[in-house]
Amino acid sequence: MKFTNGLWLIRDNFSINSPAQVYDYDISSDHQKASLFVPYHPADQRDQTTDIGATTIEFTAPQKNILGVKLTHFDQLPKKPNFHINDQHLPLDADIVKDDHFTLKSGDLAVTVPLGKQPFKMSFTGDGKPLTASEPGMQGEITDKENQKHYMREALDLDVGENVYGLGERFTHFVKNGQSVDIVNKDAGTGSEQTYKNIPFYITNRGYGVFIDEPETVSFEVASEYNDKVQFSVEGESIQYYIIYGPTPKDVIVNYTTLTGKPALPPSWSFGLWLTTSFTTDYSEKTVLNIIDKMKENDVPLDVFHFDCFWMKGFEWTSFEWDKDMFPDPEGLIKKIHDRGIKVCVWLNPYIGQKSRLFKEARDKGYLIKRPDGNPWQWDRWQAGNAFVDFTNPDAVKWYQGYLKDLLHMGVDCFKTDFGERIPVKDAVYYNGADPKRMHNYYTFLYNQTVFNAIKEVKGEGEAVVFARSAAAGSQQFPVNWGGDSDSRYTSMAASLRGGLSFMSSGFGFWSHDIGGFNDHCPTDLYKRWTQFGLLSTHSRYHGSSEYRVPWHYGEEAVQVSRKFVKNKLSLMPYLYEQAVETHENGYPMMRPMFMEFPGDETAAPLGSQYMLGSQLLVAPIFNDRSEANYYLPAGKWTNILTNKAYDVATGQWFKEKYDYMTLPLLARQNAILLENPQAEHAKYDYLSAPELHIYQPTDGKHTQPLVDNEGKHCGEISVVVEGNKLTVDTSAMKSQPTFFVHINNEVQKFSLTKPTQTVQL
Repeated sequence: MKFTNGLWLIRDNFSINSPAQVYDYDISSDHQKASLFVPYHPADQRDQTTDIGATTIEFTAPQKNILGVKLTHFDQLPKKPNFHINDQHLPLDADIVKDDHFTLKSGDLAVTVPLGKQPFKMSFTGDGKPLTASEPGMQGEITDKENQKHYMREALDLDVGENVYGLGERFTHFVKNGQSVDIVNKDAGTGSEQTYKNIPFYITNRGYGVFIDEPETVSFEVASEYNDKVQFSVEGESIQYYIIYGPTPKDVIVNYTTLTGKPALPPSWSFGLWLTTSFTTDYSEKTVLNIIDKMKENDVPLDVFHFDCFWMKGFEWTSFEWDKDMFPDPEGLIKKIHDRGIKVCVWLNPYIGQKSRLFKEARDKGYLIKRPDGNPWQWDRWQAGNAFVDFTNPDAVKWYQGYLKDLLHMGVDCFKTDFGERIPVKDAVYYNGADPKRMHNYYTFLYNQTVFNAIKEVKGEGEAVVFARSAAAGSQQFPVNWGGDSDSRYTSMAASLRGGLSFMSSGFGFWSHDIGGFNDHCPTDLYKRWTQFGLLSTHSRYHGSSEYRVPWHYGEEAVQVSRKFVKNKLSLMPYLYEQAVETHENGYPMMRPMFMEFPGDETAAPLGSQYMLGSQLLVAPIFNDRSEANYYLPAGKWTNILTNKAYDVATGQWFKEKYDYMTLPLLARQNAILLENPQAEHAKYDYLSAPELHIYQPTDGKHTQPLVDNEGKHCGEISVVVEGNKLTVDTSAMKSQPTFFVHINNEVQKFSLTKPTQTVQL
């Protein structure tokens, strides 16, 4: 939201009041809170202390290298809900220079505020170096005189060349400078500024991030109202935010997810290929089994089969009841699918249509969001008489989970948690009295938490996974999310990646998208290129609206492409799952934007068309029907693991190349150690017995690759020591000795290990 008219004027209907000078301050005896009283005008004399407003500013240290800042105009009763914050209530390290300034520290992060008659300002530093500042007049209370509304705002400085990333899943330009962003979840596809997953957190390439701890709509002006500031505002009388120091981008994400929650580790089988019925296609037990069997006939390995909406009858979503006309024996069908080595996922949403068998029960027991008159809040969007489960009611949560557990005991393995964005605000009443404006975005957190916990209770800690569309801050604890309803166009494929990279710059670790796009017919060329991209994402799913996304519908070459890239992903699972464990433990994403892995590379900083898949593999999808790849390699030696072509890049370089459908830029970094199993038929297998080990462009010194098993347990490491032409490899942590390949320039040397530790001549 913009409040000014250029640099000199305030918009006609607004008045702005900002802290002027610190009048008084207090630091609690335990040093856990520092409070400032800052009037809107200087109050040096007694007659200046009346008829004047003020902002109270509180500083806290919830975690090391994080400072909380809360600006309050009127101290009103707290509203529900609130994001869950892992607050350790650390003491602030205070350095006070009387009548001049004071400095508060949390670890290596500090804020300095001038005292005395100096204009109010907050300056943030990390390791003593400037990060950002809140300049005089940029924070405080704003009144909308026309609509009788109040807002609190803050504006933090941006340096020259400073880029802003994140703010959730955003399909606009990857770097957010120049954009106006409202943090409000909407069901709007992937082709506009609206999005399903809005996260009030941004990160910059200057070593810090900012999290606004407000579940309601937060309005951002990112170098848009003021071209050198990020302004954020909320309706109300207070605003809480946190400055999160790195110094590297990955460090910032580690600290942010320590504050808001680490991603759970998805089960290893979930990293294999998911195939769905698609949405409005006709499907029955016979259709489903024919599709699964034909995937086997075409040698395209499959790990999960998903039943979309019409596993239930139309108009009855959600009833949790199989359509017996199409699926007369669902338990028997699930067993047949399991016997083929495949997991089962079914679709659901948090809504109860009026025709559902559950509607009257939910209404009568008070399990639905209500209107002020006590009736359920209903409309006819999506389903006739659509109502909304009230997840603030503990009994409603148990009731909803009860039906989920029935399905889980039947054999269902996981759920696609669709929708959760169009949640009512006007005239909405919740069981626990929550503010509907704050619930709009937060609702999806409770929804996915409810489903995720039900799976965990039945299947066990390491088996829980959802396929979620909507998200809020903290929802990274309930993976996985997918990118929503994309069009079947190259521009939409590229937008999906931008959205995913923005999302994973916002504290989320795992992400997927609909291979081929969701809407419309998918052209054959696009299907093959999107297949490559999809099988080089953390999670991979074929899904569409009105047509099956099975590879044979797109020609024999599409089958070959599917087979090639599914098997390539399965082969890489020892590396991929180890990277997934890193994401779970540390919080930084498995699919990483280039700025995050190469923070000192200015050319890499704005790139939203390529990414790192873990720390060792660079992926550059092809977004055109000309087979042209245009991508950037940072300095170093790289090797395309599909073609074995080597690149020796001195200072960073752009490449424009052509690729057939069996290849694309998939490059290993220098000294990458990749354990592979080209014979794998599923994503979950014995990673410690993988038969091949690939070592790329090794340099003198010791290099290691951690090992995990298929449950995510750490099992030691592989080490490679290079001394001139002598290479020593240690695979003693493995169950068997793999054949290993050393890639040097464009050549590959093959060696057979006869013992766990062996030295060879290169």
